[in-house]
Amino acid sequence: MDVITDISPLRTRLRHESSIAFVPTMGGLHEGHLSLIRVARQHRECVVASIFVNRLQFAPTEDFDRYPRTLEQDCALLEEQGVHVVFAPEERTLYPAPQEFTVEPSPIANMLEGKYRPGFFRGVATVVLKLFNIVQPQTAVLGKKDYQQLHIVRELVRQFNLPIEIVAGETVRAPDNLALSSRNRYLSNEERAEATRLYQVLSQVKREIEGGNRNFAGLEENAMKTLISHGWNADYVSIRERDTLAPAQPRDGNMVVLGAGRLGKTRLIDNLEIIPKKE
Repeated sequence: MDVITDISPLRTRLRHESSIAFVPTMGGLHEGHLSLIRVARQHRECVVASIFVNRLQFAPTEDFDRYPRTLEQDCALLEEQGVHVVFAPEERTLYPAPQEFTVEPSPIANMLEGKYRPGFFRGVATVVLKLFNIVQPQTAVLGKKDYQQLHIVRELVRQFNLPIEIVAGETVRAPDNLALSSRNRYLSNEERAEATRLYQVLSQVKREIEGGNRNFAGLEENAMKTLISHGWNADYVSIRERDTLAPAQPRDGNMVVLGAGRLGKTRLIDNLEIIPKKE
């Protein structure tokens, strides 16, 4: 496995590769990331992973400085999974000068996560476009856990006419159904025990809708009340149409319920896809 930190040698290494699957990460790897690597291996011959903590997608009040940086450990895990190339640039490599040109996503980027993390998706879209341009993969694999991010990257690829297939990897969960996240390590023991509440609340919404309940506003309100009553600083529970992420309507087919909130200083997100009962 090659670990490369600069753009020119990476392009040289990949010049003759015609079947590249790319998995962008910020490091702090866990089984969720590794599952994406396994999906990538099923799609293409050469698997490239990036490790880069992207300052552009962190607000000044967020956890950029304490976000886990475990490059040596991450590279060992990636090598075990059969990754061929790791691209681990320093910040000055990707951003050699102040980034004056950025990618402004569609209005959906101002809802849900974007409402509570202003500028987040601008940072995501900008760094993803840079990485796609540098690696030039035929396939990129992203996780469904970051559902809105997946949607925005798909739109970026479509609107910039990039010849890249976007493949979605399923969310990987702990035995108690907490979605795996690099930020889970911030949770205290007490918070970790409570963290599964988000999955439980979203599961209840999913069951209600799949059973025929179409009072979406009531379901969202009850879910929020449950989280708040158990000590969460809840941001949202929202039922959306799956392909557009527009607010779901009673006649919609496939939907997704998304939720986010804070336990202590740790912000958690999750989502569950919904297939309503046919009438």
